[in-house]
Formats: sequence, C-alpha cells, structure tokens
Amino acid sequence: MKKVVSTMLLFMSMGTAAIAQSPIELTVQLDRPAGAISPHMWGVFFEDINLGADGGIYAELVKNRSFEFDQPWMGWKKLENGPEGTYLLLNDNQRKGNKRYLRLNNVSNLKLGLENEGFRGMGVKAGEQYEFSLQYRSEAGDMNIMLEVLNEQDKIIGTATMPLRSSGTWTESAVKFAVSSTTAKGKLRIWFTGAGKLDVDMLSLFPVDTWKRRPKGLRKDMVQLLADMKPGFIRFPGGCIVEGRDLANRFQWKKTVGPIGERELIINRWNTEFKHRLTPDYYQTFGLGFYEYFLLAEDIGAAPVPILNCGMACQFNTAELAPLDQLDEYVQDALDLIEFANGSVETKWGKLRATMGHPEPFHLKMIGVGNENWGPQYIERLEVFKKALNAKYPEIEIIASSGTDPEGDRFDFLNDKLRAMQIDIIDEHYYRPPSWFLSSASRYDNYDRKGPKIFAGEYASHTTRPNGPGRSTWEAALSEAAFMTGLERNADVVQMASYAPLFGHVDGWQWSPDLIWVDNLQSYGTPSYQVQKLYSTNKGSDIIPVRRDGQPVAGRDSLYASAVYDKNAGELIVKVVNYNSKPMQVSLSITSNKKIADRGQKVTLASHDLNNSNSIEDPLRIQPKQESIIRKGKKLTESFAPYSLTVIKLAAK
Repeated sequence: MKKVVSTMLLFMSMGTAAIAQSPIELTVQLDRPAGAISPHMWGVFFEDINLGADGGIYAELVKNRSFEFDQPWMGWKKLENGPEGTYLLLNDNQRKGNKRYLRLNNVSNLKLGLENEGFRGMGVKAGEQYEFSLQYRSEAGDMNIMLEVLNEQDKIIGTATMPLRSSGTWTESAVKFAVSSTTAKGKLRIWFTGAGKLDVDMLSLFPVDTWKRRPKGLRKDMVQLLADMKPGFIRFPGGCIVEGRDLANRFQWKKTVGPIGERELIINRWNTEFKHRLTPDYYQTFGLGFYEYFLLAEDIGAAPVPILNCGMACQFNTAELAPLDQLDEYVQDALDLIEFANGSVETKWGKLRATMGHPEPFHLKMIGVGNENWGPQYIERLEVFKKALNAKYPEIEIIASSGTDPEGDRFDFLNDKLRAMQIDIIDEHYYRPPSWFLSSASRYDNYDRKGPKIFAGEYASHTTRPNGPGRSTWEAALSEAAFMTGLERNADVVQMASYAPLFGHVDGWQWSPDLIWVDNLQSYGTPSYQVQKLYSTNKGSDIIPVRRDGQPVAGRDSLYASAVYDKNAGELIVKVVNYNSKPMQVSLSITSNKKIADRGQKVTLASHDLNNSNSIEDPLRIQPKQESIIRKGKKLTESFAPYSLTVIKLAAK
C-alpha cells in the first residue's frame, strides 16, 4: 500500500512540475494591426538641470566667462595684485545683453593673472586640441597673454601664448593648443604682460573636437548618446526653467539667439531649489540657445518640440501671473518662434535664422504652451494662445499641460477642460515608484480614441530620493519597460513619450534619477537609458496585438508584452518583460499570411539583482545581449530570463 501511495505521489509531483513548466501561450496577431505608430513615438526631453547645459552638453570649460553672474567674480581668482584700480569690473549699459567686462590697468608693467576653476573643474584629455578665445579692447600699448592649463596637482599640462595688438574697438582673438595629459579637475590660468590698459570679456575655452567639430559647440560624447537612441523628437528647453522662479527669470527664447556675446544670462531656477543640493553657481549663459536646440534636433533626426511660457511662473515658487490683458508679449513670442523656425528669409525672424547659418526652415510642427501649469488660470491663458495660434498657424499642433500628476482633482479638472477645448496633444507627467508603473501598464487601454492625443512628456520610476547616480537602478528601469509595453500597445493614443530628466552631472546634480550620467570627461547610459534605446531603435510602424486568453499581456504572472510591425524593414518586433525572479517559458503563436522567417534575433536586457546600476567605472554592467533564435513549426518558444526586457525580431514579408 505504501508503495502504491508513493508511486501516486511521484506521478502527481511530476504532473505538477510539467504543468508549472508548460509555456505560457501568447498570440501575436500580425494580420490584425491595431493602428499606426507615430514617427515621433519615442523621444528625449532636455532641461538645463543637473548641469545639463552649462557644465554639461554645452562644451564651454570656463565658468562665468563674461563676469555676468550675480557675484561677478564667481569662478575666478586674481593671481597677482597691482595698485588700487588694477582690476576693475565695468558695467556698460550700452552693451547689449552682456554688460560687464574686466579692465586691466597695467600701468607698472606687472604680470597680472586670472584663474578659472571651471564647472567642478575642467575636463581635458591628453593629445586633444583646445581653443582659447576672448574679446578685448586695448587703448594703449600692446600686451601678451600666456595660457596655462593645470591638472589636479597644479602641474602645467598645456600652454599657449597670444599677442594682443592695440585696438580701440572690441576685437576677438583665439589660439589653439594641445594638452599633454588627462585630468577631470583641471583649471585655467591666464597671464597678462605688457604695460597698458586692456578690456577683456568672454574669456572662453572649448575642446576643438566638439559634436560635428562646430566651433564653440556641444560635447560630442553626450550628443552621441542621444543620436544612438534615434529619437523621434527632442523637447526643449524644459521643464521648470520654462516657467522660472518668477516671470523675470522665465525662459525667453529671443534672448537666446543672435550673437553669443550678446545673449543675456539669467540665473538657473535650480541653483537654490533644493536645500540639500544648493548650487549657487548655476546660471544659464545661453551659449546653448534656441538656434542650437533646433540644430541639435536636426542633427540627430528628431522633430523639434519647443515649450514656451504662457504667462505663468512656477506655481511651486512665486506662482506669478501675467494679467490676461497683458499676454500680448507672450503670445507674440510663440508666433515669432514659429516664424524663426519655419519662416522664409524675407521675414524678420526667418532672416535672423538665415544670418545665423540656416536659411532652410527647421520644419516645426508642434509647440507646447506652458509646462506643468494647472488651474483655471492656466486654462484662461491657454485659450488666448490657442485662438492666436490657430488663426495664424492652424497647421501647428498645440501641446498643453495636464499638471504635475497623473491623477487627482487637479488632473481631472485639466483633462476635462483640455478635451472640451479640443486641444491637439495633452502632456501627462508621472514620477512614481516602480509599483505604480507596473500597475499602470493598462492605463491607456480605455482612453478615448477620438479625443486628443497623449504626450507622456516626463516620466521616471523613482525608488528613493534624494539618491544620486547609484540609484538609477535596474528595478526602476524594468518597471518603466513594463509600463512602456502599455504605451506601445496604445500608440494610437499615446503618440509621444520621453523620460526625464535627461542628464545628471555626478558632481553637480540636483534631481535624480536621470537617464544619462556624466562627469567632466565621460558619460554613460543608465539601465533606463538602455530600456529607452531598445524601444526607440525598435519602434515599428504598426501596432500588433499580443493576447493571452484574449486579453492584453499587462501584468498577469508578472509578464508584460507588446508588438509592432516595421513596414520598412519587413520585420515583426515583440517585446516581453519578465518581472519574475525566475525564468519564464513563453510560446508565441504568430497568426499571419506573411512569410515569417525561421531564424531571428533575440536581444535581452537583464539583471538578477534589481539594485544593480551602471556607473562611470562600469558603464556597461547592464547592457543588451544579442543571440540568434530558431522558430520551429508555427510557434516560437523561448525562455525569458529573470527580471528581463527581451526584444524578439523576425523577418515577416
């Protein structure tokens, strides 16, 4: 009897194991596309936060190059003192934008010097060329400049000399030189010799090897990370800096175009926003201005998506409002921006664009009015913008804010009002814990298909804050990947999506997690970057339904899935997220009259440890791994690794 019972228990345990190991059946309905996918589906959002522009992607190495900070000597140190009046800061109201400059009265033929500390130091690389430039005016006598780049130990690793000839008008001069060794925390010394009176401004140091080798351009490694994502759009310039702490410090695009030396610097609202991360030296010099943003979008093949102030300062700060009867300036800024981007060279702003080097239009198609604004005061101002924009540029789609949160009374009010206004695109933001992203994979399944489209304009999964670079974890990234299957499944409603923020400097961040981390020499993509890149480089043109027992694959057994078809490549692309600590067997049954290849590719992004993250020291700890797969019969059965995002690609023509 005992033998019979033990035999029965053995068969029962074998049966249970067989059931547990049976593949989960998913049906991929290739012949039943559910809608088209926007070419702008996956993009990037840029805001000058975390030293994202100055000290980041804008490759200038000198901090406060024009003495325009509220504390004019911030970043600078005098190396030699002469008699009283040797170093004078002048403020000339006749100069446009950049009013301050330094006067050196070297009546005793002394060796005068300045030292600049850079943005948390200066990152320079051995053998690379750098260009120093300045604007100067000399009223009497010829003077000379000697430059020294020093490393962290104050050893000179690069030198150059530059004669300055007597000139009664402002002149620009430059010199190129190489450095002999690499340092992330260098500094620049500028020595002035020769008797005379010398005015200097815009003292600048740039790497020669910028993105596309444009003089005074962008940091090549950071732009390359964006280009590698093949983003469908780039949203700029923010973010909360659009609003400003008050209206006087809002982002005004017209002050960011034209000659760089005439652009008017303002304080960055993030410099004192967080008491635990005070950054009093954080300003916006606008060397990276709206022209450069449009050019960057064009360079990386992304649609430009500018966001403009709507007459409201940040509602978490002053909440200042421009009166409704004084909105003309704000509305005109929006109309003029479209002319700057798209207008002929015969127009005022199109002519300026051409003068800056781009006679062809930038083909702007979308514009955002307001950032994370809310309440009836926002709706009132939005209506004024909408009327003016629709009248003059009906082809331009308007993006409007749904506030700071994805649910609640504030969101509900705005969502109802924006839909009643028939706004083109509603911008939804969500910074939430991983559990929210996992549970919200079906968020858009029942959205109105005939209403406004959705822009998931800012989102990121937050574990703990404040945290810094090490907390851009795989747990956060994988929950985002699961949520993104829901965005992709509903791409007929959600037409744009972008993670935020984009950049974080390891020595100068205010907000985290961030998509890409940098120091003064290197940059790397976080696990979230790797997720975003896998989606954006495998976008497809059509939504393909994936079903389990007739239902979307959106969290049952901690599995998530979506699929697309790429008409240009003739390729079926299936994405599967396994949010389990064990591998999961899944069988894909593809229903189609197309000829489907027996061999394909499988790309896996995975880590058994949800707390894992990439770093400057180990930038590719979590990275995609590619292998070949074989489809046998009518089904493709695969094992999906624990805690993984997997992309399966099969030719289907």
